[in-house]
Amino acid sequence: QVQLVESGGGLVQPGGSLRLSCAASGSILSFNAMGWYRQAPGKQRELVAAVTSDGSTNYPSSVLGRFTISRDNAKNTLYLQMNSLKPEDTAVYYCKGSKQVGIARYDYWGQGTQVTVSS
Repeated sequence: QVQLVESGGGLVQPGGSLRLSCAASGSILSFNAMGWYRQAPGKQRELVAAVTSDGSTNYPSSVLGRFTISRDNAKNTLYLQMNSLKPEDTAVYYCKGSKQVGIARYDYWGQGTQVTVSS
């Protein structure tokens, strides 16, 4: 079973940048899609960026133009570059990998990394 481990979170001032990493214990080529999600206190977990195996990306309007998802297949690592951070970006950020096997889909989650945007 592949394990995902996030890193790179921390405290940053508004307008600052952070890069999150998600290291997989196995090949990320085995995932049909990968993504970053976040969950703020009292809110539901939401998608912030996704990338498919063919390189297609998807972002919600709240982060479009500020966040960039990328994957390094050789390093088995997924990244999230976050620029122009806002206080409302404060949340625990999770990495997810999804595998489609026939009609079944298997999701793998990391443990999360805290991002706090505050002056």
